[in-house]
Amino acid sequence: MDSNKPLKIGIACYPLVGGSGILASALGMELAARGHEVHFFSYAKPVRLDTSLPRIHFHPVAVSKYKLFEYADYTLPLAVKLAEVADQAHLDIIHAHYAVPHATAAYIAKRMAKQDRLRIVTTLHGTDTTLLGRDPNYRRAIEYSLQHSDRVTTVSDSLRRDTEEIFDVGKPVEVIHNFYTPGRPTSTRETMRKDLGLGDCFTLFHASNLRSVKRIDLLLQSVARCKLRENLKLVILAGNSFEAFEGQVKDLGLEETVIVRENGYPIEDYIEACDFGIYTSETESFCLSILEGMFLGKASLAFRVGGIPEVMEENRSGLLCDFGDCDAMASAIDALAAGPERAREMGAEAKKRALGRFTADRIVPLYLECYRQALADS
Repeated sequence: MDSNKPLKIGIACYPLVGGSGILASALGMELAARGHEVHFFSYAKPVRLDTSLPRIHFHPVAVSKYKLFEYADYTLPLAVKLAEVADQAHLDIIHAHYAVPHATAAYIAKRMAKQDRLRIVTTLHGTDTTLLGRDPNYRRAIEYSLQHSDRVTTVSDSLRRDTEEIFDVGKPVEVIHNFYTPGRPTSTRETMRKDLGLGDCFTLFHASNLRSVKRIDLLLQSVARCKLRENLKLVILAGNSFEAFEGQVKDLGLEETVIVRENGYPIEDYIEACDFGIYTSETESFCLSILEGMFLGKASLAFRVGGIPEVMEENRSGLLCDFGDCDAMASAIDALAAGPERAREMGAEAKKRALGRFTADRIVPLYLECYRQALADS
């Protein structure tokens, strides 16, 4: 097909704060800026999606709560909406972010749609493989959805290996890393630090949806074991309620150390005010939050799991510890707090790595080529 012809692309994703929703929104907006028509599908508008932009369309999926069903179904209403729009707008591609329920719904929609051209590209972001892939209630459905996708991608080589180990995908799995385009901070570092009450403290930041896999318990334990806590602050940018962890903060005596901001936007303002990121995930396919910090010249400390070593270069653009070693985390934090110039040096290297490997200009063309290859298949 004509490689310059604008495409009509449907994107099915979760709307919440999380790597998949953020990446899907950013990808769609970048595609629209390049002249493609992009249709988003979800039960709510993705939090970082700007629907005022040209060539961006959002189709909310209504979930009916019939008394016949003990639990509301989302997959079938999503499939119906995908099929309707595919026929009306003549979509070329449905890009499903997560196999369940999005690729499953996309396959049903493809069978219902009245055109033969429609293709499915599925991007796995982690949980499909690392959690649901080991659940017998989901594994076969995920595998079937992947087998009936025209292209399958993962956001890291680590996740590709795990996916191929767990599933019989039936086709090559392509690695397309995440990208990020930072916005400009709307406040100065000095103003934000004053507003947050940071003073002259060395300040860590953590941004996540606080799901169990993020291991906030280990994050708090690591900070609690630091010897230089009197000169330390931790800013947690929470994508969900932090209430479940308030008791642990109190038990560890961290009330004066931990500062929580739920759904704090723009995130760039908060990251700019801090000095170093910290992540204690048990599994992590990529960790987009680390990349967000890298683009703003902030390196991170994390456990050596999943795709994180693909994002940062250990001891150059970030620091890694073995999973669960909170004492090693605390020692690393103390060293950074005692010698913050190292944090600044690694932050500069982190920004250089981000600009060299994870920009939209580098990654978006890889998705476009993936789409065109799927359409070129007979």
